[in-house]
Parts: sequence; structure tokens; C-alpha cells
Amino acid sequence: MDVNEVLLPGVGLRYEFTSHRGQRIGIIAHRGGDFEVCLYARDDPDMARPIFHLAGDEAETVAQILGAPRIAERFTELTREVPGLEAGQIRIRPGSPFVDRPLGDTRARTRTGSSIVAIVRNEDVLASPSPDETLRAHDVLIVIGTEEGNAGVQQIVDKG
Repeated sequence: MDVNEVLLPGVGLRYEFTSHRGQRIGIIAHRGGDFEVCLYARDDPDMARPIFHLAGDEAETVAQILGAPRIAERFTELTREVPGLEAGQIRIRPGSPFVDRPLGDTRARTRTGSSIVAIVRNEDVLASPSPDETLRAHDVLIVIGTEEGNAGVQQIVDKG
């Protein structure tokens, strides 16, 4: 899917794309961190109807909801072929002892046998993160391992 990016001087950036149903959708990322989602009229490409407005933290939540599950879903499809192997998502809570520390400090694979194969951070995906990647509050770790191993990674990032 093609996304056009347009600079709006003094406002921010506008991202535009056409949905599979032929609707032109715009997302305006304001310099202050807020977002507006709008729908363009089919007969007038310059006429946009606002759909909703999101504050920065709301937009981050939506991005996590839309991004992390899709990645985990792909890994889940892969793990269906291997009995006993599962994919999961683990959120780094603000109070985690690993916030602002390197991923390697968790020693998750050594301690549980489960591997952290990606980190979803806002709308970015860090595939195959290195041990020196610094974890941040609200990161979503994509893990692959046994059910027990994945639960162990959750315990580690929650309590240390």
C-alpha cells in the first residue's frame, strides 16, 4: 500500500493512502503530538471530513493495538507448525525493573528458553533486537517459546 507524506508548514505532516475499498484516508500528525484522522470525499479530492481526533497518548495506544497483535499473529501462524512452540506478547510496564536497561540484562532466553524476536515500540518494529537494545516503558516484546518459557519472560520483566 502506498502512503503519501505531505509536509504541512506550521502544522505537521499529513499521511494519505487509499483503502482497499477505494476510500482516501488522511492522518494529520500535528507538531504538538496530536493526530486527526479524516476521510476525503470521492468526488472532491480536496474536501476532507474529520472522523476523529486523538491526543498523543491515545494515538500511541491505537498504534500498539494495531501493530503488536499483527506481528504476534504472524508468529502464531508460524508456530502452529511446531507442536509445543508458542508466540506471545509481553508489555513492558512503566514500573518494570528493566525500563531503561538493555534487553540482555533480562537474560530471558538463558533463564526461560524463550526468545525475544522483536520489540514493538510505538509504530516501529525492531526485529531481532540486539542484547544492548534499551527497553522502554510500553514496549511490547514478541516472544517465541514454550507456554511456560513465555510466562517466565513475563515474570522476569514484571519483577526482575
